[in-house]
Amino acid sequence: METPPLVTPPVVTPVRVVIAVCLIAPFVAMLWVGSYAKVDPAFIGIPFFYWYQMLWVFISTALTMIAYKLWNRDQRARKSQREGASA
Repeated sequence: METPPLVTPPVVTPVRVVIAVCLIAPFVAMLWVGSYAKVDPAFIGIPFFYWYQMLWVFISTALTMIAYKLWNRDQRARKSQREGASA
């Protein structure tokens, strides 16, 4: 008797695209210096150049946490799918 072939889920999924965007966005934002290389608008006396970069520290943290949670959820789903397929 022949065993059925294992069906593996696709490597590139919408969830993984969201994870990639979450991880790439801070790099694009910081490498595009022309978008924030200015003084105005100042925030509580801090030039835009500085507070924009500091804001991205917090945004990057949030995006990394989102990517981590999505990755864990994706891995758990794949593991349960593998275990369900082998049973």
